[in-house]
Amino acid sequence: MHRKPLSRRRGRRAAFTLFEILIVVALIALLATLAVTNVGNLFKGGQQDIAKMWVTQSVKTALMTYKIHLGDFPTTEEGLQALATAPASAGDRWRGPYVEVTAGGKTFLDPWGSPYQYRYPGTHNAGSYDLWSMGPDKKDGTADDIGNW
Repeated sequence: MHRKPLSRRRGRRAAFTLFEILIVVALIALLATLAVTNVGNLFKGGQQDIAKMWVTQSVKTALMTYKIHLGDFPTTEEGLQALATAPASAGDRWRGPYVEVTAGGKTFLDPWGSPYQYRYPGTHNAGSYDLWSMGPDKKDGTADDIGNW
């Protein structure tokens, strides 16, 4: 009985064929393409989640603290800026700032770069305030608005 040397048999079985390598490269390219196309959708959903959290939770504490100190929420005219700088009507009762003022004044901008909208008294929330983002289309009163109602 004649046997081939062991090293020769291992060499043929341990290598990948060109066809197998091409299949692996094609699968990696396909997965990379799918990942890149879905990253945009993930980011879009994240922006909406951030805006929703901001209008329903993040500013709520600051507005309630303002109301406790001054007796009421800021007026529509005073707006959210009353949380950062004392309005003229506040007198010595204002103990703010009630929000952290960021460098560049981007405290009250939504993820799409538009200012958050504020109204008191609210039309959607009777006896309270309305706070909303105009959403990705940056137009007020459209279906993509994100509000605290």
